[in-house]
Amino acid sequence: MSRSEDIIGVTLAGYPDEQRSRLQALRELIHRSARSCAEVAELEECLKWGQPSFVPKPRGVGSTVRIDAKADGASVYFICTTGLVEGFREIYPETFTFVGNREIHFGPETDVPEDELAHCVAMALTYHVRKKRG
Repeated sequence: MSRSEDIIGVTLAGYPDEQRSRLQALRELIHRSARSCAEVAELEECLKWGQPSFVPKPRGVGSTVRIDAKADGASVYFICTTGLVEGFREIYPETFTFVGNREIHFGPETDVPEDELAHCVAMALTYHVRKKRG
């Protein structure tokens, strides 16, 4: 286990059980999504703004994805300047609860639509490569 994975593990351990469980499931989904992307050689875990963050490698392949829990559920965050969330709204208008131009939010009792979220995460992790292709 690398130092960055330890940092994420320690960070997640600080959450209440239900939130930690939800965040661990989101973490696993992000890793599965990364493995499905041929362009992503590795997924670096780190903290950004105190939130568990997932950075696709090599550099320039895609955009960082972050997760965090709130009192009213858990969220997956995307860089707001990419336009990713606007694109997700077009593809999945009724599937997710979107907050602004950077967040997909799940209430504490909301089931996560895993296939659809995995698709969104994969789009983020390959954002720069897809943008270059046009």
